[in-house]
Amino acid sequence: MSLRDAVQTELPYLRRYARTLTGSQSVGDTAVRETLEALIAEPGSFSRDSTPKVELFRIFHKLWNPPMISLIQLADGVVGNLPIEARQSILLTTIEGFSAEEAATILDIDTDAIKANVADARSAINDQLTARVMIIEDEPIIALHLKRIVESLDHEVTGIVRTRDEAVRHASEMHPELVLADISLADGSSGIDAVRDILAHEMLPVIFITAFPERLLTGERPEPTYLITKPFEPETVAATIWQALLVHRETQVHADAV
Repeated sequence: MSLRDAVQTELPYLRRYARTLTGSQSVGDTAVRETLEALIAEPGSFSRDSTPKVELFRIFHKLWNPPMISLIQLADGVVGNLPIEARQSILLTTIEGFSAEEAATILDIDTDAIKANVADARSAINDQLTARVMIIEDEPIIALHLKRIVESLDHEVTGIVRTRDEAVRHASEMHPELVLADISLADGSSGIDAVRDILAHEMLPVIFITAFPERLLTGERPEPTYLITKPFEPETVAATIWQALLVHRETQVHADAV
């Protein structure tokens, strides 16, 4: 892959990150533009030892960390009032999906510092990520297990439903902010169809929790962003809920600002 193709593929993500990080579309876009100008002037600075996305973000921070500190401002959204390193770390690892090791390479700090920053950020914003959650699950034991996990995270369960029709009706009446959905439902209906119907009217994140992930990973339709395979660990469900809510709320805030 050429340098141009590698950069072009990852550019929308860098632009999103820069705008969210700085709290300003103009400052973020300026930072991205100057990063591209620096790459054009010195293409040899783009290392092939990392993935193109890691390298693009690394160069961005190498050029922009010092001046960005003076330009940074309080931003809208959940992470907007965090200290700069905590904001960088949580955005890189949660919104952009980098591992702690990759984020450490991007920011040129050690992995333990990234993990500490993320822990501090999570602690600071947990209260802002509480949500109303609907569970679509026809197996009572699993449904109650999910309910306990959700409530232990201080979220509200709006209800547990067992069929497609119940799910669509419940969503229209209760307006949940997050859906946990199984695929195979009580009356032979499909959780996939239920979610499709709900998303036709509501914009909200969905986490599929299923024993049959292959039914979703077919390549024939857009694949889900969040997928947990049964049997699951409570920690996996908790982490995925946290990520889904943070990504959705940050994305919505900055989409509204454009």
